[in-house]
Amino acid sequence: MTLLPLFVAVPLGAAFLIPILFRIWKGFPDWVGNSASGFLMIFSLWVLRFSGKTIVYHVGGWEPVGGIPIGITMVMDGLTLQMLLIINVVGFFATLYSVNYMTHYTDKGKYYTLFMLLLAGLNGVVLSGDIFNFFVFLEITAIASYALVAFGVEAEELEASFKYQVLGGTASALILLGIAIFYHLTGTLNMADASRVLSQVGTTPAVLFVGILFLVGFSLKAALMPFHTWLPDAHPSAPAPISAMLSGVVIKVLGFYALIRIFFNVFGIERMPSVLLIFLILGTLSMVVGAFLALGQKDFKRLLAYSSISQIGYVLFAFGLGTPLGFLGGLFHLVNHAVFKSLLFLNSGAVVYNTDNRDMERMGGLSQRMPITGATSLIGSLSISGIPPLGGFWSKLIIVLAAVESGHYILAGVAVFASIITLAYYLKMQKLTFFGKLKDVYKELKEVPVLMCISMIALALLTVGLGVLLLPQLSRIVLEPAVKVISGGLDYAKMVLGG
Repeated sequence: MTLLPLFVAVPLGAAFLIPILFRIWKGFPDWVGNSASGFLMIFSLWVLRFSGKTIVYHVGGWEPVGGIPIGITMVMDGLTLQMLLIINVVGFFATLYSVNYMTHYTDKGKYYTLFMLLLAGLNGVVLSGDIFNFFVFLEITAIASYALVAFGVEAEELEASFKYQVLGGTASALILLGIAIFYHLTGTLNMADASRVLSQVGTTPAVLFVGILFLVGFSLKAALMPFHTWLPDAHPSAPAPISAMLSGVVIKVLGFYALIRIFFNVFGIERMPSVLLIFLILGTLSMVVGAFLALGQKDFKRLLAYSSISQIGYVLFAFGLGTPLGFLGGLFHLVNHAVFKSLLFLNSGAVVYNTDNRDMERMGGLSQRMPITGATSLIGSLSISGIPPLGGFWSKLIIVLAAVESGHYILAGVAVFASIITLAYYLKMQKLTFFGKLKDVYKELKEVPVLMCISMIALALLTVGLGVLLLPQLSRIVLEPAVKVISGGLDYAKMVLGG
């Protein structure tokens, strides 16, 4: 229990050390950044031993008085544990990939400092047991991601970062206003204690207004349709490891995780049943429209960006069904998407690293010169398209079965149709980029450096393993405890506060 703060303290300490020691040795950021992210990955795997338990850490030793929390708390339950795994596994392979990839940029010291702040913020968001510190860590994450999107300081990067910052700042303002009213209504910032107070207050118009503020604010952070306009510019403009973090982790933590934690465990979905209908509508809209927008893209990274909107739509759609099977499918697809979308963005980075080009129509035949990039990209494309026996097939199948089970037959067909569109645009991407005739200008290309290859191979193996080998263990150790937390709803308060 006393080790939980290390998830935040280690990356914050690394962020403090890197700018100082970078002046002594230019290779220091690579070593410290990867050591810190490697430790966090190992630590997140180690805490799997606490799967199924709820661990509460009172910062500074401020224990609750009379059952009422008076200090800052960190909470690790099944849902938190799953998010910590996603953040830190993807984070490690992104920093490992950065060792070679970021040599194209100017200042690794600043890059790794911002990356460590990003990891600290993400871990802090999912561990926070009170809503104000949740917001503080959310802002640390957001500010670091704004800077990282603009890291190339070209016109395109700066414009994308500015748009991201304006819309992200709007979302943060809505969330902060919601927190202020939330505190006025409940007299507490602790999420478990506030849930207990809200059970006495009831669903008043003020509570509904706070719910609307949170719904819009976190939907902007998650880039759900129609709140998505910042994402198609931000993801292509950012360095590839940051694109992997934005799509694989950031939109899930700041958007999806926040929506689920607030509405299921604090407000209680039974008090606001209309939220499930909103989730279904937003999820279906994102799933379908995102797929069609991706189909028309010729920019490699922009296609992946629109694909992220579509795939996060699947997750929200699954939760909108409001059934344990839907929760299981949504959480499993969340894990799958974090892995294969991070892999695909690293693949796109490898292509840009070698060709300095994102236009797929100007490529072709790259697998002949970049076999590892081509092969791993094919694995990621097949999984995200729902081809058996890869993980993406099983998570989409569970979501479709959950829709059928709950009586949403038409929506189940829509989910299958969106997956067919997904297969179409990933086949297009593979054909234009990696297959066909190799252009003369690319005949001297070589595969990307070894650390970039290791990251792509590792994520590709994990993509295969999630469907073939790891599913039973993943379900028992990670998915089922998270489903229990979400299905339990307002039992979250009892698990955290006791009684």
